[in-house]
Amino acid sequence: MARTPKIAIVGSGIVGASIAWHLSRSGAQPVVIEAGEAGGLATRSSWAWINASWGNPEPYFRLRHRSMAMWHDLERDVPGITVAWGGGLIWDMPTDELDAYARQHSAWGYGVARVGALEAQRIEPQLASPPERALHVAEEGAVEPLAATLALLAAAKSRGAEIITRQPVLNLVERAGKLVGVETNGGMIDADEVVLAAGVATPELAAPMGIEIPMTAPPGLLVVSKPHSRLLNGLVMAPEMHLRQTADGRVIAGDDFGGSDPGEDALASARAVFDQLKNLLRSGETLEFDHFSLGHRPTPGEGFPVVGRPQSIAGLYLATMHSGITLAPAIGSFAASEILTGRRDVLLAPFGPDRFAAGKNQ
Repeated sequence: MARTPKIAIVGSGIVGASIAWHLSRSGAQPVVIEAGEAGGLATRSSWAWINASWGNPEPYFRLRHRSMAMWHDLERDVPGITVAWGGGLIWDMPTDELDAYARQHSAWGYGVARVGALEAQRIEPQLASPPERALHVAEEGAVEPLAATLALLAAAKSRGAEIITRQPVLNLVERAGKLVGVETNGGMIDADEVVLAAGVATPELAAPMGIEIPMTAPPGLLVVSKPHSRLLNGLVMAPEMHLRQTADGRVIAGDDFGGSDPGEDALASARAVFDQLKNLLRSGETLEFDHFSLGHRPTPGEGFPVVGRPQSIAGLYLATMHSGITLAPAIGSFAASEILTGRRDVLLAPFGPDRFAAGKNQ
């Protein structure tokens, strides 16, 4: 009888949680190791838009679009995951860019519809000033990021995964050119393979192995209202800010889809964003400020994911990206398959970790 492979996953955000669930469903023994609370850091502060929008090259669009469809699989297979498929109404770019985006993505099979003010008002009746021209993508949605992540971790645990929290990983442990586990502040954890899904901590952990991952971590501020009666049907990407409403009625908004830089006085910045939010909605004056969140968005290199095994060392798999919410289902499935079988999905071809080493040597 074949031995069950033990996979250490460093990071319990939504990407690490998805990998853990897909591995456990395939019969592996994942051990998720988190420095803080379950759910990680960046995931908690995500606006949580599930989309394949914006001016991305076609290979990245294909990966994102595939993962959008796979969110429906998670809804079916993982108790506690519910996606609000309310669609996205977009007009936060100049008209020529909006038209170019619509033409390009429509040609790729994305359900982009051009709408005028009357249709925009029908889609989002509470907009104070509906746009004269906008785009609507009915297949876009949003998920409550921490709830979805905890649901994935719980589902993985029910299949035998181990979840370790408040135990920072200090070092990756190598023997004879292969990783054999990780050293934590609680001791050594042996593993057949180590997955780094640790967000902004990934480059520091990988560096001693000779692996360089360019990474930025821009701050993102999101403001959150107290629960309110329904004001929004889906996601709104207006020039002033992006906003959505949660299942419990809270309106979440930021100056862009990832949030905004709060400057030196985060609370004052949050209050200013919230005041602007109230002006965008007909009943916005009845919204009450509750809190703001401030996180850092792990963004590798040129902005695209880093997923796969580096050639320089055996036993290591990297999975770090900014669009973790959209990409979590696909990355979880594809990474689990590659780790256990060696087969790499064609959609991951442009996003391997060795592309940075190749560029450095040119």
